[in-house]
Amino acid sequence: MHSTYYVSNTELPAELAIQLQRFGLQPIATPTGWYLAWQDNALVLLHTDLPKQGAILVDFASGAASYRRMHGGGKDEAIAKACGLNKKRNLTVLDATAGLGRDAFVLASLGASITLVERNPAIVALLFDGLRRGAEIAELSWLPERMKLLHSSALDALQQHSSVDVVYLDPMFPARDKTALVKKEMRAFHDVVGSDTDADALLAPALKLAQKRVVVKRPSYASFLAELAPTMSVTSKNNRFDVYINAAI
Repeated sequence: MHSTYYVSNTELPAELAIQLQRFGLQPIATPTGWYLAWQDNALVLLHTDLPKQGAILVDFASGAASYRRMHGGGKDEAIAKACGLNKKRNLTVLDATAGLGRDAFVLASLGASITLVERNPAIVALLFDGLRRGAEIAELSWLPERMKLLHSSALDALQQHSSVDVVYLDPMFPARDKTALVKKEMRAFHDVVGSDTDADALLAPALKLAQKRVVVKRPSYASFLAELAPTMSVTSKNNRFDVYINAAI
């Protein structure tokens, strides 16, 4: 991230400010570039020079999140099949590259218990606030039990975490066409987080940790992670889920 700051104001809950500093973020009065702010009772990511970018936040109760949870295909979704949730609900999953937590939320809504791993301090702060707000919503009462947050690098988490059924990897991938119009949010995310240049190094420890399988989300045009062919692949409209099976579910 170009800057690791948040705008401190009187509205920011004190306990949230303390947590932000635990993530390594520091308060600043006048930010430049990317920064975190408190807006409409939520923590958001903004850019001082991109007013049209709009606020980026984690909102598990948003219309899009709710629609996908209720009408997204459930166990028949490609990601659910890839992770084995079409066979068993209560799987344990380590999402080693959680990002904004959308895939993790889908898996948790289907019954899985997810540990979300994120190394970027700004993104982990957005996840923390999204989980905090989500826990206050009655229809998401299951969220605190099924979604846990870990501020760590993916490699450290894979090497130190206790065994899980499934390891899920969704490393950032360079855009195929840099001139193509990418969603504003995704463009911002690439700018803040960058590409996961160490992604290939994650597969071996993931295979060692996962009792059942490792699932790698890739753009449909991308090569296999670490050039290792999977056991099988499950495809969706824009993505491919490469599945490396260690044991049957």
